[in-house]
Amino acid sequence: MSNWSSDPEVDEMVEEEVDNIVGEIQYNYTHQDVPSAPIFRRVHINRDREEGHTRLWNDYFSENPTYNHRMFRRRFRMNKPLFIRIVNTIENGVSYFRQRRDATGRLGLSALQKCMATICMMAYRCSADAMDEYQRLAETTAHKCLEKFVE
Repeated sequence: MSNWSSDPEVDEMVEEEVDNIVGEIQYNYTHQDVPSAPIFRRVHINRDREEGHTRLWNDYFSENPTYNHRMFRRRFRMNKPLFIRIVNTIENGVSYFRQRRDATGRLGLSALQKCMATICMMAYRCSADAMDEYQRLAETTAHKCLEKFVE
Protein backbone atom coordinates (compact mmCIF):
# COMPACT_ATOMS: atom_id res chain seq x y z
CA MET A 1 0.00 0.00 0.00
CA SER A 2 1.48 3.30 -0.97
CA ASN A 3 1.37 6.56 0.97
CA TRP A 4 -0.87 9.24 -0.61
CA SER A 5 2.03 11.69 -0.38
CA SER A 6 5.63 10.92 -0.81
CA ASP A 7 6.71 14.37 0.25
CA PRO A 8 7.75 14.35 3.94
CA GLU A 9 7.27 18.11 4.11
CA VAL A 10 3.56 17.80 3.13
CA ASP A 11 3.11 14.93 5.60
CA GLU A 12 4.57 17.06 8.36
CA MET A 13 2.29 20.01 7.49
CA VAL A 14 -0.81 17.80 7.50
CA GLU A 15 0.18 16.17 10.78
CA GLU A 16 0.85 19.58 12.33
CA GLU A 17 -2.55 20.88 11.15
CA VAL A 18 -4.34 17.81 12.53
CA ASP A 19 -2.52 18.24 15.85
CA ASN A 20 -3.59 21.91 15.96
CA ILE A 21 -7.25 21.03 15.29
CA VAL A 22 -7.25 18.25 17.90
CA GLY A 23 -5.53 20.55 20.40
CA GLU A 24 -8.10 23.28 19.78
CA ILE A 25 -10.96 20.84 20.26
CA GLN A 26 -9.44 19.59 23.52
CA TYR A 27 -8.87 23.13 24.76
CA ASN A 28 -12.43 24.21 23.93
CA TYR A 29 -13.80 21.11 25.63
CA THR A 30 -11.83 21.66 28.85
CA HIS A 31 -11.98 25.49 28.92
CA GLN A 32 -15.56 26.49 28.28
CA ASP A 33 -15.94 30.26 27.94
CA VAL A 34 -19.57 30.33 29.06
CA PRO A 35 -20.35 28.49 32.26
CA SER A 36 -23.35 26.24 31.94
CA ALA A 37 -26.55 27.69 33.35
CA PRO A 38 -27.76 26.17 36.59
CA ILE A 39 -30.82 23.95 36.33
CA PHE A 40 -33.71 25.22 38.40
CA ARG A 41 -36.38 22.72 39.30
CA ARG A 42 -39.91 23.96 39.83
CA VAL A 43 -41.42 23.20 43.16
CA HIS A 44 -44.63 21.19 42.99
CA ILE A 45 -47.50 22.73 44.92
CA ASN A 46 -50.17 20.17 45.67
CA ARG A 47 -53.49 21.89 45.03
CA ASP A 48 -55.61 18.77 45.67
CA ARG A 49 -57.36 19.02 42.32
CA GLU A 50 -59.04 15.66 42.79
CA GLU A 51 -60.35 16.67 46.21
CA GLY A 52 -61.54 19.96 44.74
CA HIS A 53 -63.54 18.12 42.09
CA THR A 54 -65.04 15.83 44.73
CA ARG A 55 -65.99 18.76 46.95
CA LEU A 56 -67.52 20.61 44.01
CA TRP A 57 -69.50 17.53 43.02
CA ASN A 58 -70.71 16.93 46.59
CA ASP A 59 -71.65 20.59 47.11
CA TYR A 60 -73.71 20.97 43.93
CA PHE A 61 -74.20 17.83 41.83
CA SER A 62 -74.49 14.73 44.04
CA GLU A 63 -77.83 13.08 44.80
CA ASN A 64 -77.92 14.84 48.15
CA PRO A 65 -75.99 18.11 47.53
CA THR A 66 -74.98 20.55 50.23
CA TYR A 67 -76.66 23.40 48.32
CA ASN A 68 -80.18 23.01 46.91
CA HIS A 69 -81.44 23.90 43.40
CA ARG A 70 -82.56 27.36 44.46
CA MET A 71 -79.12 28.23 45.84
CA PHE A 72 -77.48 26.81 42.71
CA ARG A 73 -79.65 28.98 40.46
CA ARG A 74 -78.97 32.06 42.58
CA ARG A 75 -75.23 31.56 42.48
CA PHE A 76 -74.79 30.48 38.86
CA ARG A 77 -77.73 32.33 37.31
CA MET A 78 -79.04 29.21 35.58
CA ASN A 79 -80.61 25.91 36.55
CA LYS A 80 -78.50 22.83 37.17
CA PRO A 81 -79.63 20.74 34.14
CA LEU A 82 -78.70 23.60 31.80
CA PHE A 83 -75.33 23.96 33.52
CA ILE A 84 -74.59 20.23 33.17
CA ARG A 85 -75.64 20.32 29.50
CA ILE A 86 -73.25 23.22 28.89
CA VAL A 87 -70.39 21.40 30.65
CA ASN A 88 -70.96 18.21 28.62
CA THR A 89 -71.19 20.10 25.33
CA ILE A 90 -68.05 22.13 26.00
CA GLU A 91 -66.09 19.11 27.26
CA ASN A 92 -66.92 17.13 24.12
CA GLY A 93 -66.36 20.02 21.72
CA VAL A 94 -63.36 21.94 23.07
CA SER A 95 -60.19 19.99 23.89
CA TYR A 96 -59.01 22.57 26.45
CA PHE A 97 -61.89 21.64 28.74
CA ARG A 98 -61.04 17.93 28.82
CA GLN A 99 -59.17 16.73 31.88
CA ARG A 100 -55.61 15.76 30.95
CA ARG A 101 -52.44 14.69 32.66
CA ASP A 102 -49.55 17.14 32.84
CA ALA A 103 -45.92 16.36 31.96
CA THR A 104 -45.39 14.69 35.34
CA GLY A 105 -48.47 12.49 34.99
CA ARG A 106 -50.66 14.34 37.49
CA LEU A 107 -54.28 14.98 36.55
CA GLY A 108 -55.21 18.57 35.76
CA LEU A 109 -58.47 20.28 36.56
CA SER A 110 -61.63 18.43 35.59
CA ALA A 111 -63.98 19.73 32.92
CA LEU A 112 -66.46 20.55 35.66
CA GLN A 113 -63.89 22.70 37.49
CA LYS A 114 -62.81 24.51 34.31
CA CYS A 115 -66.39 25.16 33.19
CA MET A 116 -67.43 26.27 36.67
CA ALA A 117 -64.66 28.87 36.75
CA THR A 118 -65.37 30.01 33.18
CA ILE A 119 -69.12 30.33 33.72
CA CYS A 120 -68.57 32.21 36.99
CA MET A 121 -66.22 34.60 35.20
CA MET A 122 -68.87 35.28 32.57
CA ALA A 123 -71.79 35.46 35.00
CA TYR A 124 -70.08 37.89 37.35
CA ARG A 125 -67.87 39.67 34.79
CA CYS A 126 -64.70 39.09 36.73
CA SER A 127 -61.16 38.44 35.54
CA ALA A 128 -59.29 35.16 35.56
CA ASP A 129 -57.14 36.52 38.38
CA ALA A 130 -60.20 36.78 40.59
CA MET A 131 -61.00 33.15 39.81
CA ASP A 132 -57.47 31.82 40.41
CA GLU A 133 -58.11 31.06 44.05
CA TYR A 134 -61.40 29.45 43.11
CA GLN A 135 -59.84 27.13 40.55
CA ARG A 136 -57.50 25.68 43.15
CA LEU A 137 -60.53 24.45 45.06
CA ALA A 138 -58.36 22.89 47.76
CA GLU A 139 -59.07 25.63 50.30
CA THR A 140 -62.47 26.71 49.04
CA THR A 141 -65.49 25.61 47.09
CA ALA A 142 -67.51 27.59 44.59
CA HIS A 143 -69.89 29.04 47.16
CA LYS A 144 -67.03 30.75 49.05
CA CYS A 145 -65.68 32.30 45.89
CA LEU A 146 -69.03 33.49 44.70
CA GLU A 147 -70.12 34.92 48.02
CA LYS A 148 -67.85 37.90 47.44
CA PHE A 149 -69.64 38.56 44.12
CA VAL A 150 -73.21 37.85 45.24
CA GLU A 151 -75.21 40.16 47.51
